[in-house]
Amino acid sequence: MKAVLSITFLALAVSLLCDAVQVKEREFTFSLESVRQLKDLMDSDLAGKESPRLAKTSTAIVCNDPGLPEEFLPLCQSEGAGMSLARLAFIGNNYDECEICMFAACTGC
Repeated sequence: MKAVLSITFLALAVSLLCDAVQVKEREFTFSLESVRQLKDLMDSDLAGKESPRLAKTSTAIVCNDPGLPEEFLPLCQSEGAGMSLARLAFIGNNYDECEICMFAACTGC
């Protein structure tokens, strides 16, 4: 019984630690998992549309996607959302470096 309880506690601790990494972009804070979802969403929505002229259109596409985690909605409504989303996607692409706090934007490692 003690072994089962210990394993359960350990699994819970690991689960909580995985969600502990936060990414800060301007005044907004997001979980690393949400940033990874954003990156995947941007990859699927914007495949082949990498022209800088499409930045505003690209932001609108991502921000209006129903698969976007709700915590990004305030960012989407802010000025400069396109650049912020691009920076977050870069971090999402290199999430393993964020897990060891290689980026200043990552905390809780």
